[in-house]
Amino acid sequence: PLSPAAVVGAGLGGSATAYFLQQHFGPQVQLDVYEAASVGGRLATVTVNKQQYESRGASIHALSLHMQDFVKILGLKHRREVAGKSAIFSGEHFVLEETDWYLLNLFRLWWHYGISFLRLQMWVEEVMEKFMRIYKYQAHGYAFSSLEELLRSLGGEAFVNMTQRSVAESLLEVGVTQRFVDDVIAAVLRSSYGQSVLVPAFAGAMSLAGAQGSTWAVEGGNKLVCSGLLKLTKANVISARVTGISLHSSEGRALYQVHYESTEGQGSAFYDMVVVTTPLHPSRSNFTFDNFDPPIADFPGAFHPSVTSVVHGYLNSSYFGFPDPKLFPFTSILTTDTPDLFFHAMDNICPVNISAAFRRKQPQEAAVWRVLSQQPLDKQQLKTLFRSYYSVQVAEWQSYPRYDSAKALPPIVLHENLFYLSGVEWVASSMEMVAVAAKNVALLAYNRWHQELEKIDQKDLMHKVKTEL
Repeated sequence: PLSPAAVVGAGLGGSATAYFLQQHFGPQVQLDVYEAASVGGRLATVTVNKQQYESRGASIHALSLHMQDFVKILGLKHRREVAGKSAIFSGEHFVLEETDWYLLNLFRLWWHYGISFLRLQMWVEEVMEKFMRIYKYQAHGYAFSSLEELLRSLGGEAFVNMTQRSVAESLLEVGVTQRFVDDVIAAVLRSSYGQSVLVPAFAGAMSLAGAQGSTWAVEGGNKLVCSGLLKLTKANVISARVTGISLHSSEGRALYQVHYESTEGQGSAFYDMVVVTTPLHPSRSNFTFDNFDPPIADFPGAFHPSVTSVVHGYLNSSYFGFPDPKLFPFTSILTTDTPDLFFHAMDNICPVNISAAFRRKQPQEAAVWRVLSQQPLDKQQLKTLFRSYYSVQVAEWQSYPRYDSAKALPPIVLHENLFYLSGVEWVASSMEMVAVAAKNVALLAYNRWHQELEKIDQKDLMHKVKTEL
């Protein structure tokens, strides 16, 4: 039996990995989860006027089956939807505005962009339909030892290629116009990844699926999923920063020594299995691997800095062409890729606990806005967006991979029973993507531990799964 196992990181990836490891190895597995900061990782909240607001990781796509499961298992609730309209701003005017009337929105898109809108939907649906096969494979216990194998089993070579070419190129190829790419696709990718239409097609498709489908969030904050899963698995959460892992062998088996620093000083512990769920890129962590032969290589690629500013204040609606603030109709503003635009997106956000009586603030009232940008906003930029404000809370973080900075996808298997989860973000970065990767790592670890090699990297899985039913 597997004795102690360690998970490095207690964000969604670490919490989900701990949960799935216990699901497969059984309740007797001892789990230590190391976390240097707070449980939940990037799923964090900020407090404004005694209310909590999601500072990032805000919405979850309706088709996120693992996330849906977690919420059910933990007895959490979906947050009540508060309707609001969005628009795309070019720095001078709105290129696209949403109305209350769904059919009119479709008509506007159709009128402006013709068949591009339909072609985009068909493209995204085709990618999502193939991606959804992963749930069936995982339900049957199949796992993949590399991100390429996982993608190949879902969509063949075409899916692997989608991590190497841009979303713009893929969409132009299926007949979407340049104008639609510049106006609409660019705005969606800026609001989700803070990057341009040069992000890889696969990451782009996932982000666009979220933009056009229905999304949801967890009542009380998305980070409750992380603390809930860790409680459920009775994992031992150790408040410490892992500095490195060294390899030892005992009776011909690999034994991993995890070195860490906590407020009490330095320490270390031995494990049969370790899953690293924090990014191993030099810009993000100075993690060392010792005694491995061959040595564990460096991880290429950089991360994209992004800034979230949560501002409590009065929107300067005249900057957006609405001199009378009462008439400003939008709660979410996306932006096109214009050189002089200093922010990627901004939205009027609701607290994580929404009562039945809750109503959105009127546009002329002070509200809580979340502004996404690449650099911290200076006083002048805040003045441009807000007539006046009570408070600004700024979080700078290296959120997403800088997708143009690495050519190959990172490995999942670093050594016999040493695995790496965060590489999945180079395929696409979303809560569900991380949950899918966590389930894959747990299944992979289990299948390797029990030598069930026929459950790893199987070809022609669609056929196998059909015959198993």
